[in-house]
Amino acid sequence: MNPGSPASQASILIQPRLRAPSTRLLYSSNINADVKGKIVNTLLKLKNNGLEEQTVKVIGFYLNHLAVNVDLQSPERVKEFIANKNVNSGFKGNSVKAYNYYTLINGIVWERPRYKWEQNKPKIPSEETLNKIIASCGWKYSVVFTLLKETGAMPKELSGVTLRDIDLERDTITIRGRKGHASRTIKLKVNAVAMLRTFPAKIGSRERPFPPAGQMTKAWIKYKRRLSERLAEPSLFQIRLYDLRHYQACKTYYQTKDVLYTKQKMGWKKLETALFYLQCMDFGSEEYHSATAKTVDEATKLIEQGFDFVCDIDAVKLFRKRK
Repeated sequence: MNPGSPASQASILIQPRLRAPSTRLLYSSNINADVKGKIVNTLLKLKNNGLEEQTVKVIGFYLNHLAVNVDLQSPERVKEFIANKNVNSGFKGNSVKAYNYYTLINGIVWERPRYKWEQNKPKIPSEETLNKIIASCGWKYSVVFTLLKETGAMPKELSGVTLRDIDLERDTITIRGRKGHASRTIKLKVNAVAMLRTFPAKIGSRERPFPPAGQMTKAWIKYKRRLSERLAEPSLFQIRLYDLRHYQACKTYYQTKDVLYTKQKMGWKKLETALFYLQCMDFGSEEYHSATAKTVDEATKLIEQGFDFVCDIDAVKLFRKRK
């Protein structure tokens, strides 16, 4: 295929489901200068064609990893290396997708192998555990991580929020969708609104008040590591920043049993995407905190704290909240 043809350019614009590896991006001095130049040229073209910067970086990781171990100009050797590498099918599939970009842009013909992507079932941490990490943060990231947990926004989406997207009169925040997600306006809870009323004054009058997604990730790793070591709870370090989004998705569906509403709140454009993620999520234990209310005021306070109404017994309302 001619890399400059419309068909080739259309293929290049298709964003793959690339997931960043846990290791740092790999840049090696062992790569041939000519190949390194072709990799750089490939990444530049991908960025110019509209791919997200983080996606381009991840593609760069896989291309550099392949270039260190095999000749990128020899597609059969690349296929053999990927096939024999002792990694999961997700890593292999991402390697193929990254190399496919390289072949399209550099005019290399190859028969693309297929690897089935295996979805791991994420275990969703409890709200109590997430709040424990958030409470250990400084004031700035307490606000950031609370908003990620309450809105279900991706870090990239929250970083793009402007002051005009925050409506403190209606207690709403508008999230502009990224990576194929739909934009949506979300009603905020009382505690999140209270945080936002003082947040701009503390950080200054910046049009985009929230830090870049990369800084959010680094801060989350720092705070969860520190808390994990201080409390001697290694499990805390296993909680990912995206678990805040997954928590909100599961909580919303659990409370409403409405997959369409959950889809809208999370910004998923396709019902199939919502069903795919929701069936893969595990919301943890079936243990609950219980509480009772005899007055409207008591019931209102419990609902604001996240309790769900269960039933009435002897003129007393019973509520529960998952631990």
